[in-house]
Amino acid sequence: MTDFWVLLGTDQCGKSTILDRIAARGGPVLPVSYDAPLLFGEYRALTALPEALRRAFASGHAPEYVQALLNVAVAYYRDRIFRAPPGRTLLIDSYYYKILAKCRLLGLADGPWQEHWRSLPQPRGVLLLEVDPGTAWRRAGEGARLNPFEHYGPTPDIDGFTRFQLDLRAELVAETRQLHVERVPAGQDAGAAVDHVLGTIEEAT
Repeated sequence: MTDFWVLLGTDQCGKSTILDRIAARGGPVLPVSYDAPLLFGEYRALTALPEALRRAFASGHAPEYVQALLNVAVAYYRDRIFRAPPGRTLLIDSYYYKILAKCRLLGLADGPWQEHWRSLPQPRGVLLLEVDPGTAWRRAGEGARLNPFEHYGPTPDIDGFTRFQLDLRAELVAETRQLHVERVPAGQDAGAAVDHVLGTIEEAT
């Protein structure tokens, strides 16, 4: 099994932009996400997963069904870790931890999957992208681009979004407290954030 890192952050923190830019640069760090642009080959089937999850949660399906869909993403991350190409360091997106954290916050934690998710291998380190909730709200089009896994309440508003994001950050920090965590400050442009992330990984290699 290869060394890997997790790029962690709350919603609308800029994670996808950073992973896309790292992928475009090439090099030894290999981004792993189920964002559509980073899926390839047999993994392309996962492009339908985000919409399936949104519909399942919004339609009030049983928690076990929603968790089973989420476990597809978890299984994908595990498969990528154990099939990593030689000489590459994986950088896995924040859902490696956010899936469990969001299930707890949204009342989906009961069920058969929690212990399985906790059995996943732990990364060499975590890079925590900081973001101000107000900035994140604006990036989400003031709620227009949010999904039901990103806010409290049946419809998004700034209060339900902000409370959820603050609670989510607390969950993520608690979940990774035993690991090496490097904080990437808010307010940097994307290029500086990419340099910070890659520099941290390079120094630790």
